Amino acid sequence: MRDEILAYKRERILQEAVALFYERGFSGATLDDIAAELGVTKPFIYSHFRSKTDLLAAICKPTIEMSVAAIAEASKLPGTATERLRHAINDFTRVVLQRQPNIAIYFREEKNLSPEALAEINVLRKDFDRLLSKLLSDGVASGEFAIRDVKLAALAIGGMISWAYTWHRPAGRLATDEMCEAMAELTLQMAGVRLLPGRAGKEQAKLSA
Repeated sequence: MRDEILAYKRERILQEAVALFYERGFSGATLDDIAAELGVTKPFIYSHFRSKTDLLAAICKPTIEMSVAAIAEASKLPGTATERLRHAINDFTRVVLQRQPNIAIYFREEKNLSPEALAEINVLRKDFDRLLSKLLSDGVASGEFAIRDVKLAALAIGGMISWAYTWHRPAGRLATDEMCEAMAELTLQMAGVRLLPGRAGKEQAKLSA
C-alpha cells in the first residue's frame, strides 16, 4: 500500500509538471508553482525528485522508453514483416498521440536535460532506430518491402510520426484509432507495400511493382 501511495504522489507531481512545463516552458515554471498547484510545499516535491532537472528527465525519458517498447514488442510477434510493421507503427503512433505534451516538452527543452539524462535518452533513440531498421530489413529480405536505405527509412518514419505532436488535435477529423491506422498505412506505402483498394486496414497487401 505504501508503494502505491508513493507512486500516486509521484505521478501527481509529474502530471502538474507536465501541464506547467507545457504551458509556460521549463524556465517559466518553478517548483514553487508546481507545489502551489498541488497544494503542497516544495520539500514534498524534493522527497520524490532531486531537482527540477530530474523532474524534466522523468517527464521525457518514459515516452522514449514506451516508443522503443512498441517497436520491440511488435518485432517479436509472429507473422509477416508487413503485419509486424503495421502493428509496430500503430502502437508507436498511439504513444505519440497519447503523450503529446511530454513529447513537446522533450523537443522544446532537450537543452535543459542533464548530460546524464540526455545520454540515456540518446541510447534509447539509437535502440529505436536499430529495432525499426531491423524490422524494415526483414521485410526487404522477405521481398515484402522495396527500400534501398533502411537506416534512412527508419529515421524518416520515426520523424514523420514523432512530428505529429505539433499538429494532431484530439478532437480533430480522425479519432486516435483511425489516426494510428492511417499512419501505419502511410508507413507501409513508404516501404513499398501496395494496399488493395477497399481492403485497407486488413492484411491485404502486396509489394508494389
